Amino acid sequence: MAKSKSKHPAQATGIAPQIGISEKDRAAIAQGLSHLLADTYTLYLTTHNFHWNVTGPMFNTLHTMFMAQYTELWNAVDPIAERIRSLGHRAPGSYAEFAALSSVPDAPAAAPKALAMVRTLMEGHEAVARTARGLYALVDEASDEPTADLLTQRLAVHEQTAWMLRSLLED
Repeated sequence: MAKSKSKHPAQATGIAPQIGISEKDRAAIAQGLSHLLADTYTLYLTTHNFHWNVTGPMFNTLHTMFMAQYTELWNAVDPIAERIRSLGHRAPGSYAEFAALSSVPDAPAAAPKALAMVRTLMEGHEAVARTARGLYALVDEASDEPTADLLTQRLAVHEQTAWMLRSLLED
């Protein structure tokens, strides 16, 4: 499972789902997905920030690319949060919770140069991929195929995006 800066509980809500996954496993998976949600949202916010603030000769290319990336990330947060809810737990949704749960650092206060933005986003996508990958053993052991499918989809996006960003940094 993803490393936790916080012991944010995966708080059960309402009537416990009877879906063939134990409460212990549902809580652990929801906890891991909470980290994935926090990472995804933090990376979304950083990417949107860079979209607004990029400058230089690559402005148009990066502005457009960052928009496609933040749109994809924005569309990813809802399915992650809804999977947490499907497991019978509360999805985190505040900046404070995301800051405590995320392995992706907050965007720098001052806008970095364009290639530093690219590097920051590459490292962010790699971090999110590590968080997603870290859940696989638990999800597999619990026979949680819907979460495994979600993780597979997210890994494909983050690894491909990291590769594309890494390619911009190579000579």
